[in-house]
Amino acid sequence: MQKIGIIGSGAVARALGIGFIEKGYKVMLSSRDVQKLADWQEQAGDHAHTGSFEEAARFGDLIVLAVSGRGAAEAIELAGPQNFKGKTVIDTTNPIAETPPQDGVLRFFTTLEESLIEILQERFPEIHFVKAFNSVGNALMVDPQFKDGKPTMFICGNNQEAKKEVSAVLDSFGWEVEDMGKATAGRAIEPLCILWCIPGFLQNQWSHAFKLLKH
Repeated sequence: MQKIGIIGSGAVARALGIGFIEKGYKVMLSSRDVQKLADWQEQAGDHAHTGSFEEAARFGDLIVLAVSGRGAAEAIELAGPQNFKGKTVIDTTNPIAETPPQDGVLRFFTTLEESLIEILQERFPEIHFVKAFNSVGNALMVDPQFKDGKPTMFICGNNQEAKKEVSAVLDSFGWEVEDMGKATAGRAIEPLCILWCIPGFLQNQWSHAFKLLKH
């Protein structure tokens, strides 16, 4: 049984953790304060574990990075970059700035010339980052149901085998996968979060996802 280490303890981490357990994986959720994960472990059952960032990074055959974009690099440093070496990391993060949205439009601390996944990949070259789950709400991450069929998850990353591994996960989670290429494509994929959030901020509409239509 493959083991999933999740760096983070928020809504995204918890939703994906339950999803992985439902698909037959063992999962460790992590936090700087492990005590606050007791309720999740009780809810998630026998295959649920909790620990520190470092313990989750060691535990996982596959790792999910589910912290705020502002704290992503720090979380990896706390967990020990050596514990990620050669592993696939699903990067769910977005470079959301601390300043509030303007007219429903989030602000990023990156520019269109460099994405967060590129920053992380350059800083930690021995980790195989794959961007995914960054442009949909946690309630729809696992087995999303839409009358028009499977939604599309756009992914990118520099390692082809890592993208194959993540694509297999996404397929089992009910997504149609579109590989957009290298980490550079994060410059296009990460801003999808901005677009996804606008109906939420303006109309309180959060139950949607993107779909790529092909002729």
